Amino acid sequence: MRPPRPYVGVMISDRQKALADFRRIMKWIAAIAVLMVAGALFYLYETSSLDVNTVIATTLGVFFSVLLGCGLFAAAFFSSNSGYDQSVTDITRSERDRK
Repeated sequence: MRPPRPYVGVMISDRQKALADFRRIMKWIAAIAVLMVAGALFYLYETSSLDVNTVIATTLGVFFSVLLGCGLFAAAFFSSNSGYDQSVTDITRSERDRK
């Protein structure tokens, strides 16, 4: 029988909290992306004529650019807050100390 692993309960709750925070942040990012699309379309409407192709290209381009850029930052924060980075740091440190 293996001995119990210390702090497993703490790590799981940290990961669950980090995942809940990540989901909450991604919802805000999606809402902000929609607002950015609306702002871009309003700007284009005020400064030039809009056709279907421009609306589709602007909507997809702005929405996914904001979602991708902010989502990558949110993923980095999730990785840091969930404890994944700490376990990699511990393994790397133990391998360095063995040499």
